[in-house]
Amino acid sequence: MKPPVFEYHRADSLAHACELLTSCGDDVKILAGGQTLIPMLNFRLARPKVLVDISNVPERNRVTEEAGGIRVFATTVQRFVEKSAAVQRRLPLLYEAIQHIAHFQIRNKGTIGGSIVNADPASELPAMALVFDAELEVMSSGDTRVIPAAELFITYMTTSLGPDEVLSSIFFPEPPANTGWGFHEVARRSGDYALAGSTALVTLDATGVCTQARVALFGVAPTPVRATEAEDLLVGNRYSAELAREAAHVIHDVVDPESDIHCTKEYRRSVVEALTVRAIDDAFNRRSPHRAPSDRPLHA
Repeated sequence: MKPPVFEYHRADSLAHACELLTSCGDDVKILAGGQTLIPMLNFRLARPKVLVDISNVPERNRVTEEAGGIRVFATTVQRFVEKSAAVQRRLPLLYEAIQHIAHFQIRNKGTIGGSIVNADPASELPAMALVFDAELEVMSSGDTRVIPAAELFITYMTTSLGPDEVLSSIFFPEPPANTGWGFHEVARRSGDYALAGSTALVTLDATGVCTQARVALFGVAPTPVRATEAEDLLVGNRYSAELAREAAHVIHDVVDPESDIHCTKEYRRSVVEALTVRAIDDAFNRRSPHRAPSDRPLHA
């Protein structure tokens, strides 16, 4: 299999990439890690006239600690973030999720920003952007703006980025103290795209009452989705198995799965409810964002 003919430009900076996007017309694709785009080109599922390669810009592979969170530059490869001590310490949920992305060979090339803007609803990183309420810094040739993750995803593999815009960095806020997390997905084989997945962040006060909750689902709708009704049920309550089941049950109001060659929509709907129970269960029982990711009291 060979890709269709295209015009190729290598950007020497993100600013240069923005200039190329403006000057090369509408039918342009950005090449970052290429782990999705290259197979799509080879299968002729994508036929851009122009490719703008940003894989070697100076901003590549940068993770910086900031007040209130961690900033990941968009061209940073997933494996670099996975091995970051700061991410493991301050964002263990992100560390856990990245380990579920394909295989380490893919993570050595695939970028954080590329996966997020590709917006595959079965991917882990778009769901991470959503559950962390991440802030996405976007550049164009004339401006820079910040997009909340909740406003990024439009529908299947479609975002609110303009045709002349490039994602430059992602700021992941660090959850408050005494926050636990959970992450569960089901795939046909290790490294495959998730058939369905659920993730949760739960903050508790000194008495064990939930003061803040975030639940995000992936693989069960045209975009990753926040289960806000489930979050509302958790806030103000202490953990119980019944509470976790009740919160997981109301996610049916936001899921919109489809059947495919791998499984039915009914299976996705059922399994994501079970995964949400597990994610909420883990989040309540971890209680601290600084607990070692391998130290799992439940549902390892």
